[in-house]
Amino acid sequence: MHEANSSSLTPRYLILNGIPGLETAHVWISLPFCFMYIIALTGNCGLIYLIIHEKALHRPMYYFLIMLSVTDITGCNSILPSIVCIFWFNIKEIDFNACLVQMFFIHMLAGTESGVLMLMALDRFVAICYPLRYSTILTNTAIIKAGLATLIRNVIIAIPFIFLIKRLPYCRGTLLHHTYCEHMSLAKLSCGNIKINAVYGLLAAGVVGGCDILCISLSYTMIIHAVVKLSSADARQKAFSTCISHISAIMITYVPAFFNFFTHRFGEHTIPHHVHIIIANLYLLLPPTLNPIVYGVKTKQIREGVIKLFSREKDVLIER
Repeated sequence: MHEANSSSLTPRYLILNGIPGLETAHVWISLPFCFMYIIALTGNCGLIYLIIHEKALHRPMYYFLIMLSVTDITGCNSILPSIVCIFWFNIKEIDFNACLVQMFFIHMLAGTESGVLMLMALDRFVAICYPLRYSTILTNTAIIKAGLATLIRNVIIAIPFIFLIKRLPYCRGTLLHHTYCEHMSLAKLSCGNIKINAVYGLLAAGVVGGCDILCISLSYTMIIHAVVKLSSADARQKAFSTCISHISAIMITYVPAFFNFFTHRFGEHTIPHHVHIIIANLYLLLPPTLNPIVYGVKTKQIREGVIKLFSREKDVLIER
């Protein structure tokens, strides 16, 4: 193992220690994490393949779902290699610049996930409140522009994290009690003033999460207002049923995200550190694992698409 350049204010290497206090159980803890990763990768890749190959799913709602799946796959791949290296091979060393790259992608992708959920809420709003104008409002060009705008927003917000970390002097060692590189965990290794880091972290979370949640809340407020006006109970039920998958995805994403965010800043002395680290990993692995399952179970068009796809494959095999 290379030695970290401890004499420098900026170390060459950091040591990711995994889950403190549970080092002997790392291999066992890695099994559910790897199982979740396999499900996430299989489910999201399968969902993308299905949407691309089934013409009935070539609609804005499913294009946004592709964006969500791509974000989830990339997010899983940004943390699982370091988890496997730590838990299976006891390789805990990571180059400082590689750590910054991982940190950038983690924060950028977390914001992108939130932004895509917001776009999906707007999609449901247009579909239910303006059904006759749905195809003219959400054109392919509009969808691409919305997706790019969301990505660019989160890239711009995530870039300052790199410079805020690089400016700090590191004289408290190189041991990071985590399984991946996270902004405030890195900042706390510094002996410098990290108030700007804390303030910017809160500001970034407020801008991204706050704005997205506000848009989602307004969308569903108007959706509920439009649905309760429908005279038919069947029409109301059908309208609400199209939102169940998205509401489930929102809960799956935001509940662990907020728990992780607040415990990291305000619950350090009340919640055991190993619990916080486990939650921090679940916060990034749970949504990618459950989202394709939720959409596969709750969305009728996806279930029908899966049946059609397997029927077609079966016919091809029979013909051969």
